[in-house]
Amino acid sequence: MAEYTMDAISVDGLILPLVGQGGWCLGDDKARAAEEKAALRRGLALGMSLFDTAEMYGGGRSERLMGEALRGVPRESYQLCSKVLPQNAGRPDIFRSCENSLKRLGVETLDLYLLHWRGGVPLRETVAGMEALAEAGKIRRWGVSNFDVSDMEELWAVPGGNRCAVNQVLYHLGSRGVEYDLLPWARAHRVPLMAYCPLAQGGTLRRTRQAFLTDPVLLRVAQKYRVGVLQIMLAFVLRHGDIVAIPKAGTPTHVEQNAQALALASDIDARDWDDIDATFWPPTAKMHLDIE
Repeated sequence: MAEYTMDAISVDGLILPLVGQGGWCLGDDKARAAEEKAALRRGLALGMSLFDTAEMYGGGRSERLMGEALRGVPRESYQLCSKVLPQNAGRPDIFRSCENSLKRLGVETLDLYLLHWRGGVPLRETVAGMEALAEAGKIRRWGVSNFDVSDMEELWAVPGGNRCAVNQVLYHLGSRGVEYDLLPWARAHRVPLMAYCPLAQGGTLRRTRQAFLTDPVLLRVAQKYRVGVLQIMLAFVLRHGDIVAIPKAGTPTHVEQNAQALALASDIDARDWDDIDATFWPPTAKMHLDIE
């Protein structure tokens, strides 16, 4: 059962900050490794203590870099989330995948372990594997990623499926389809959404990243509050108060800008949000779940 405060979500006692740090593409360029590690540590110092990665990201490179960045940091001061590929989500592969992720991260337990997206392994088998990992102390909570309403309803029909802690989905200003039915479903069942790519790093709907950066409405609002357009975009996700955002940032400066967006979300005037809504419309009908 999820509970909410001004800047965090508690999922059965697991405290998740509303702003975490994504690991997509981290570790792919050795020349940037030192700066990326510094960015992760800077984010932790600013309260962005949730680190999200996956076995798929760089074939494990993201997990290794995160592990190196957090080496020597007290384990209780941060939360780790990784994801298992769908083809590895059955027995015995899920145990092997989880163990490999733990080794790359250099820890004994994951705070969250997610099914990256649906594949051919039956949900019943995946849930049983997740529950076994939790019993063994390898993970604290488990969840899913890229699940639409129909997927969540199917999961809920599986024994133990209602113990799903979170659903991680693509959500940003140009990809708002989840607002129509998935977000209401998640709230009704108290399953927090985690927004990946909240700065429009991915997705197929609406616009490219450059189109956001040059949009006159976003530029006007950003100028008014003396921030950047990307901070407005992150504040858009955080204004809900019950969605965790995990933007990726490869530099300490970018991390600092992300950290400022939480306070910004409550500062922006309702009329400015109305202007943004008039440009980037909320959904009026069911939309296909956008996935990156």
